[in-house]
This record gives sequence, structure tokens and C-alpha cells, in this order.
Amino acid sequence: MHRDLKPENFLYETKEDNSDLKIIDFGLSKVFRPGKGGVTKMQTKAGTPYYISPEVLAGNYDEKCDLWAAGCILYTLLCGYPAFCGDDDQEILQLVVKGKYYFEGEEWESVSKDAKDLIKKLITKPERRFSAAEALDHKWLKQNAKEDKNRLAKIKNLGGLKKVQHYTKMQ
Repeated sequence: MHRDLKPENFLYETKEDNSDLKIIDFGLSKVFRPGKGGVTKMQTKAGTPYYISPEVLAGNYDEKCDLWAAGCILYTLLCGYPAFCGDDDQEILQLVVKGKYYFEGEEWESVSKDAKDLIKKLITKPERRFSAAEALDHKWLKQNAKEDKNRLAKIKNLGGLKKVQHYTKMQ
């Protein structure tokens, strides 16, 4: 598991339009091996405040922590700001623990119900959270992602996304 998925850790291989997207920065990653009779839980608290899952903060998590981060990344990409915003890391982490986020504001008016549904199934309690296979099989990724992808180019709040990137770089 990567344990520090965030937009800055995704890079295109080339500048070409059809370039492959690569994940980088495996410094916090661990090889995840299910234990005998079930899943072995990880305990090390690692990650970035905007994308870290509540169970990582509690020190009892598995590979689904990366699916939470994927949901947070999708949220940020579709609206231009993070699901959990605060004035400092402590405030952000308190909001992450509560796990409450909203689809409010004009940025969300044109985002499809299917995209919101996928986010809800990723940013949720681990026992209800989608696996990677379930996420990849979601209707939005199979049918509607292209529509919302075109919308990304028109995000009104791109400045907000740049602020998030700048802030996390300063950490």
C-alpha cells in the first residue's frame, strides 16, 4: 500500500496528451500481505492531512486507507478544493476523524450523481468502503468519467487546487 496518495504523487510520463500516468514517492509505502485467518492491520501513522484516513490516524488500518485517499483526490479534482479544509493540520485532522464532507457550492452543480456516489463509497468507514476492484467497476468510471474529465478542464476554482498543492508542499 502506498500510504501517501495525493495529487502531487501522480505525474504524466511525457507531455503527450495520451501519456501514461505514474504514481511516485513510495517512501511511506509498505508491501501489504494479508495475515493468516484474515488481514494484518498496519499501525504506523503516515500520510498527508488532506488525504489520510481516520483509521490511519487511529493506528489500525489496511490497504483500504489508499481508497480513502483516492476518494479525497477525486473530490479535490472535481471541485478544486479538499473534502476536509482547515486552517492548520490539527483542524484538518479533526475533520478527517469526523469524516463529514459536503457536495455544496456551485462547483458541485454540474458534477454527476455517479461521481458523487463513487466518492461516497470511497470516503466512508472502512467496513463500507469500496475495494480497488469495486471502485474500478463503478458505473462512473465505466460510463461517465469521460464527461466529468472534460469538466475538469473548466473548473472554476483551479486556484483552490493550486493552493492545496502549495500548502502540502510546504509541510
